[in-house]
Amino acid sequence: MLRLMFGERPRKWEGQSAETVREMEAFIRYVQNALDRKPDGGAKFRKYWIWSEGLLRSFDELEQSRYAAIRFGSQITAASLKEMGEAERLNYDRYVYFDKNAFIRVFSLLDKLGTLLNDALALETEKVKAHFSFFTVLRRMRQDGFHRELGERLGQLKDGHQAALGRLRTRRNMEIHHMNAELQDDLLQSLHSGKGDLYRFRLEDLSAQMEDLEEGWHMIVQTLAISFRYLRFNVR
Repeated sequence: MLRLMFGERPRKWEGQSAETVREMEAFIRYVQNALDRKPDGGAKFRKYWIWSEGLLRSFDELEQSRYAAIRFGSQITAASLKEMGEAERLNYDRYVYFDKNAFIRVFSLLDKLGTLLNDALALETEKVKAHFSFFTVLRRMRQDGFHRELGERLGQLKDGHQAALGRLRTRRNMEIHHMNAELQDDLLQSLHSGKGDLYRFRLEDLSAQMEDLEEGWHMIVQTLAISFRYLRFNVR
């Protein structure tokens, strides 16, 4: 959908992303068929169907936001807002919008997946922490030995992207709880310089931000594929 802004054809899933979509759709078909096979489990499988469809939509929305953020971000060459012309400032504002949309969606999608895994695999993470995240679910699997194979695979994947995820989480928390994440660098520069002209401060490192977002995206792609493949063979 968003590729229309760049005069491009609609996206076609390819490579690992296409494999992830196939795994998600295969699980959706499985729970749909289970509704006919197991009338007594209808409510449970209908719930997993709806949650999985929602995750598939979230995956699509994250990919679109990530793509738009990287396309707009790659068009920024100025070092500060003051150096930007009108067109570049518009591209920067679009970058900020879609980047913010994407890094918030990274954790929203993971938490939705954590809810599905917790329920479908009977992990009962809510007994440990009432308001839990995907990372709480993962920690429960690894520490308590529930579905150890899945927990280890997802844990190794998370550990391999720990640094980028940490920076994305910091930006997400800043955006949600404190202030606009893109203004954090401006605040730090203002505190050091003692001056208040936000427009003259250097922009945040857009290249580094886009690299973190891309790394978070690849972690999501693999995490979903592994999780839905496991669910298809372990949810009964």
